[in-house]
Amino acid sequence: MKFYNTLTRKKELFKPVKKGQVGMYTCGPTVYDFAHIGNFRSYVFDDLLRRWLKYRNFKVNQVMNITDIDDKTIKGSIKEGISLKEYTKKYEKAFFEDLDTLNIERAEVYPEATKHVKGMVELVQKLVDNGHTYESKGTIYFRISSFKDYGKLARIKVEDLKAGARVCQDEYEKENASDFALWKAWDENDGDVFWETNIGKGRPGWHIECSAMSMKYLGETFDIHTGGVDLIFPHHTNEICQAEGATGKKFVNYWLHNEHLIVEGKKMSKSLGNFYTLRDILEKGYKPMAIRYELLVTHYRQKLNFSFKSLKAAENSIGRLQDLIIKLKSANGKTTAVKKLIENTQNKFEDAMDDDLNISIALASLFDFVRDTNKLLLEGKISKKNAKDVLDFLKKIDSVLGIIDFEEQDVPKEVQELAEKREQARKNKNFAEADKLRDEITKKDYIIEDTNQGPRLKKK
Repeated sequence: MKFYNTLTRKKELFKPVKKGQVGMYTCGPTVYDFAHIGNFRSYVFDDLLRRWLKYRNFKVNQVMNITDIDDKTIKGSIKEGISLKEYTKKYEKAFFEDLDTLNIERAEVYPEATKHVKGMVELVQKLVDNGHTYESKGTIYFRISSFKDYGKLARIKVEDLKAGARVCQDEYEKENASDFALWKAWDENDGDVFWETNIGKGRPGWHIECSAMSMKYLGETFDIHTGGVDLIFPHHTNEICQAEGATGKKFVNYWLHNEHLIVEGKKMSKSLGNFYTLRDILEKGYKPMAIRYELLVTHYRQKLNFSFKSLKAAENSIGRLQDLIIKLKSANGKTTAVKKLIENTQNKFEDAMDDDLNISIALASLFDFVRDTNKLLLEGKISKKNAKDVLDFLKKIDSVLGIIDFEEQDVPKEVQELAEKREQARKNKNFAEADKLRDEITKKDYIIEDTNQGPRLKKK
């Protein structure tokens, strides 16, 4: 299994710190608003990686932070006149609901920043003791010139940075690279959000939060750290120097970053009217698994061009898979050699996913399999035993993809009765009545298909 490591800019054979186990840290949400589809591109990628590691029999310990204290959350809570906890809990709850909607598996740990300030203070103190910091008006800054490998992840050279410049805000642009705040002295803009500690009255900077929480749950050196490419600098760059500056050990072995999501070929922004939360897309009538498929189908290191045309195509792809499930459940043909077809498809799928999660080739092999299986069904060459083998295989593949519904589709009694009346009308060659009944079935959000095995109902 190989992954592209941002740190080395090449694909590397994956070797975990502990055999059979993977420690994985995912940069989670800042809970100041509803997460948008660009965020969920990252979380679906993380989920695919997690599921693939589990498929390959690794025991995964995934940690995803919840940033419930930073410039944005404090500003939002003050603006609404409510406590920081009350403000962030609303969006944290929505985030977990959205994860469930997209069938994203839960991580093992979701540490909230506000509950881990003690560990952050201890980490800052280590950096102070190791000579990596200085203080200005109660705020403690990391001196990037003190860390010889600063910028190695983002390929930034310390000598090119502006000497002595410093920033206090949590997020800043590449051209502002400079000393950054580890601990922020309290001021009136923070309202009642502060902690009284041995390093002063104030609150942690955003970057120190992830360093402290990841090492608490995964150790000083762990396997995989993920996030969007926008986090390479400054966030992940600063995480590295904080962790390694405190411990003297390598922080993370494999850095995996997903590319941006764009909408209809343009950067997503509210000013362009193309900014969408997951809930916005659902309100337009699109199904959750089609959205998941759309966020999944492009390789994580390529930009994903989200469009409603491609989302419609995603719905069609999901439909092909669901149609096959329905057909397999009623298959009763002759026994044929499907195991070879399953074995060949599984090998192609696994080889593709082992190659840095090459989802495009993996999905191509799956849909070739769907085509070939449909052909066998049409020819009456899938027995009940064959069908079970195919369904078991699809369940195995879907443990990685998470896009197929294998449950029985319960058709309402009134729809079944309409279908029976239509079938009787067809037998009586009353085709006008049959067409009328088909239209009634369609109005109830069901489609009726005429197959060699008889009519089949399915949800639109």
